[in-house]
Amino acid sequence: MGLLDNTTHRQYYEGNDYGNYQFTSLDDIITQFQIAYVGENKIIPKIKRTDIAFHAQRALQELSFDTFKSIKAYQIEIPPSLQMILPHDYVNYSKISSVDSAGIKHLLYPTKHTSNPFQIRQNTNGEYDISSGVNSVVNSDFSNALSGTWSNSPGGVSGAWETPTVPWTHPYTAVIYPQTPGNAGGIQDAYDNGLTAAQAPDPKFWTEYINDDVNVISNELVFKHLWVDAGQVSGRSYGVWQKIDVSKIKYIDLIANGESATQQTETITGDLAGFGVVRVGISSVDPSIGWDVVNHFGNTVRVTATHTAPFNKVNPSPNYVANNLDLGYLEWDDGTTSQETIESIDVINYDDIWVYIQSHVPFTSLAETAITNAPGGNLSILPVDSTNNTHSINRVDNISIVSSDEPDVLLNTAFDTNSSTWNNYKSTTPSENNTNDYIDNTYWPNQGERFGLEPSHAQINGSFFIDSQRGKIHFSSNISGKNVILDYISDSLGTDKEMQVHKFAEEAIYKWIAYAILSTSSIQLHQQLASRFKKEKFAETRKAKLRLSNIKLEEITQILRGKSKHIKH
Repeated sequence: MGLLDNTTHRQYYEGNDYGNYQFTSLDDIITQFQIAYVGENKIIPKIKRTDIAFHAQRALQELSFDTFKSIKAYQIEIPPSLQMILPHDYVNYSKISSVDSAGIKHLLYPTKHTSNPFQIRQNTNGEYDISSGVNSVVNSDFSNALSGTWSNSPGGVSGAWETPTVPWTHPYTAVIYPQTPGNAGGIQDAYDNGLTAAQAPDPKFWTEYINDDVNVISNELVFKHLWVDAGQVSGRSYGVWQKIDVSKIKYIDLIANGESATQQTETITGDLAGFGVVRVGISSVDPSIGWDVVNHFGNTVRVTATHTAPFNKVNPSPNYVANNLDLGYLEWDDGTTSQETIESIDVINYDDIWVYIQSHVPFTSLAETAITNAPGGNLSILPVDSTNNTHSINRVDNISIVSSDEPDVLLNTAFDTNSSTWNNYKSTTPSENNTNDYIDNTYWPNQGERFGLEPSHAQINGSFFIDSQRGKIHFSSNISGKNVILDYISDSLGTDKEMQVHKFAEEAIYKWIAYAILSTSSIQLHQQLASRFKKEKFAETRKAKLRLSNIKLEEITQILRGKSKHIKH
């Protein structure tokens, strides 16, 4: 029979779809089933194509689990977290192995002796801590520093400056002496290094810029803003965020105290800065990962909350955009202080959310001070101080996220949802890596027995367990930094390209579809035919499995040659 797909030799060898002739698409299977099985004087007189498509997809799923070859595999380098996220179309694994420098796989073995359970938060008296009325935000009152519980964008350099200006330091110089009236400064140890005063290079002056600040001060989260020219004159935008586990919560209430900075005005020039804008909200996106935006040049870029210049032409700050608080937010923007609340925020569709704080002050161009002598020159910076050196300050305190669900649910002790069991497992060197050879009075008596050895751990490759609830594979500590390959089984319904059947199993899938249709029909004749097609389906599936096993006599013979008896052929 000639090629039915009308592909010429040139098209095939100059393309990139090699070897695809061995497969038939599911769409073609459905069409061919209609031609062969459906119609007048045929087994199935009448049926909708959508019904055939349903049974064809079910047949494809079932055959994918134990008949078709598993060809899907992912490779990653295991990070310090010792975790691998399961693929989106994962159903089960066929094997998990690490790869050495020679590209050889070493099989990893599952362990049944550990797990990552939900660790219930308990009060000091041992009673369970229930979600209702309990704040899910760690360090919510900012009684401790940000590090450890909160992530934040650090305070950046502003456009304002103040004395002293700093002279350039010569490579020979250990210490510079300061500028004085009538003296531009110089190098203190120039003579010590064999230079005369005439040979000492001229100092170059640089501006001492003032930093903004994002910090905890007096048990409050404080944002100190000054003007900066980054795309246009304004203030930087800052973000502070924390991950919250809401996998067992449907609705939450958000409460926070906030204070907006007052306006800065100057009698002659006018407004230097408007009211501060501070928001406390909920985001479904991790601010550390960020958002895709189209920048000034029309390019799509990923910006995270660590970007702080809102009008930067390349990477504009997302901390200025209220829409990034997509699940709701509280806002202060009129120079006042108050406590605000949002009730019953819907988090049903999320396992994790982020409480995300944004702070910004809209400085105007009137706040900017021009520099007379540019930095890096031989002349001292003028003016010595910029005109506007006063920070505008936003404040946030007492953030609360509580469940408004009924009934109440248990809370997790761990902030990162990792139990102490898993933390202990990943921080301990596995028993298979221990250097103890058991040759002592306890493990190696005169008889040579080795008591207490767990056979499933008597290997050096490493081990893993799968946390199906969180969709992650957890590895033992000796796998950290290694390349690991996950060979896994899918249902072949991930994409249209995957929905294809090997020609060795084409007849099997026809019988699957026919049996499924006949067995679900209310027509008596169909019921009688169903038992026959059940047997045919079983026989064709068995035949397909044998064909796809790809057993070759020559390969078996080669393996048997390694045995004690020589095999002739």
